[in-house]
Formats: sequence, C-alpha cells, structure tokens
Amino acid sequence: MQSKQEQDYKRFLNPLILAKLGNLEIIAKLVVEGFLVGLHKSPYHGFSVEFAEYRQYNPGDPPRTIDWKVFARTDKYYVKEFEEETNLRAYILLDKSGSMGFSHNGRLRKIEYARFLAAALAYLMVKQKDAVGLLTFDKDVDTYIPASMTKVQLMELLKVLDRTDYAEETRIDKTFTALAEKLKRRGLIILISDLLDDPKHTLTALRQFRHKKNEVIVFHILDPSEVNFDFKREAEFIDLESGNKLPVQPWMIREEYRKEVGKFFNELKYGCRELGVDYCLITTDTPFDISLLAYLHKRARLY
Repeated sequence: MQSKQEQDYKRFLNPLILAKLGNLEIIAKLVVEGFLVGLHKSPYHGFSVEFAEYRQYNPGDPPRTIDWKVFARTDKYYVKEFEEETNLRAYILLDKSGSMGFSHNGRLRKIEYARFLAAALAYLMVKQKDAVGLLTFDKDVDTYIPASMTKVQLMELLKVLDRTDYAEETRIDKTFTALAEKLKRRGLIILISDLLDDPKHTLTALRQFRHKKNEVIVFHILDPSEVNFDFKREAEFIDLESGNKLPVQPWMIREEYRKEVGKFFNELKYGCRELGVDYCLITTDTPFDISLLAYLHKRARLY
C-alpha cells in the first residue's frame, strides 16, 4: 500500500499535472524527488542516488567507498552505502525542430515533454555529482553548454530549457558531426528527439559518437497518435517543418500507416542495437519515472 508521501509525489510524475506548474526548476525537482520516493521503496537499491547510511568498513570493501572526512574526525573507517560518486560526464542533446511542436487530444507538445525530461535528467545528474552539458539543435546547433556538475550550471541549463521552443527543420547527421568533434573526452550522450528524419541519417549520427567511444542512450519522443494513428475525423495534416498540407481520411490509411511506422521503429531499434546504443521509445503520456529508470540502468552498467 502506498504511503501518502508516495501518492503525493507519484502524481508529479504525470506530464499533464506538471505542465500546469509552469516553473521548470520546480518541475525538475518534483519529478526527481517523486522518482526517488518510488525508487527507495523498490528493490533497486543499487540505483539510489541519495545517502542511505554509514557502516563500518569491512575487509574487501572498495577503498573508494571510505568516507575520509569521517575518518579524519573519528580515526575509524566508515563507508557510505548506496551513494554513487563518479565523474560521469553527460551531454543532453535536445531536438527543437518544427515537428517537436506536435500534440493531439490535449496532451503535451513533444517539445514540452522533452524539456521536462531534460530538466529532470539534469537535476538528477547534478544531485549525483555528475557533470552535465546541454546542446539544443534543429538544422544547426542552437545552444551549446559544456558539461559541469555545479548548481550554477544546473540553473543555466534550466534557463536555456525554459526558453527553448520548436523552430526549424532538422538534419541530425549534419548537426552532430560538429558536436562529435567538440567532445574531446568520452562520456554519455543522451539524445531526446522525435527522430523524424531518415533513420539512416540518425544512425550515421549516432555512429559518430560510438566511434569516439561514447556511450549513447536515445529517448525517442512521440505523441501516442503518431504511433497509433487513432484520428477519428477527416483532417488536413500540415508538416510543421515544410508547411506542406495533405487532406486525409485517417481510417483509409491507418493500417498501412501503422505498418510503415512499425518498419521505421524496427530500423531504428535494430540499428541502435548493432551500434550498442540504448533505444527507448517514449510517448508523451508516459510518466517520467520510466525514462529516469532507463537512464539509471544505463548509468549503472557504466560503473
């Protein structure tokens, strides 16, 4: 049975509830704290990012787990359980292309969901003492902030995310060539995008990061209607990047659409698998704990 604290925080993992809050710093904090409340009640103790307890050092414990500040005060060896202190360096790559402005049935626009997810990931990383940087892009790089682990850095990232909105068309492989050259030290690349580009371009871009020994996780963000094509009425569809218009009777093409979308997903999923890239398909009605847990699984495998 869930405690009241769990119930209170659990609702703040709901994208639509968060959208009503407005303040991105508050949103990021509530998402992460809500996630951690649930995580601490789960069997995933190895993913804990907060201090749990001290215990005496036992022979065989890794020396790096010793808390030397406590040793200086007590002249005894103690270790912190479940605290991860690493020098992970991560970059969040956020797609702000025109197609990210899409939403249906009152759900969040993809760009809003992506901003919330990016903010929560950044908040979680800084809480873990990991270094995090940010790059926003459409057809070109818009903003680039090198990785750092300070709270000042977090505030800067949140400011950028708060003003980020969808804009131009995108070409992922072209945009990421320049970034791959900038990253001199290997780390974790987190791509948040609807990936509405030729899958070959996307996989070429990801290959550049893997070639330089970076670890990569992809959050493929889509509106549920883009997956299911559950539109009920005749409509005119407008390409948010090119402006092209197409009148459609959805029920006439739904089966063929789903078949082609399935091929699109499979090409990305299996292409990522071949490259050693984690691929996560996320729809904008998905609670944020699913995405954060996927990140922690990736992070745990790196150490």
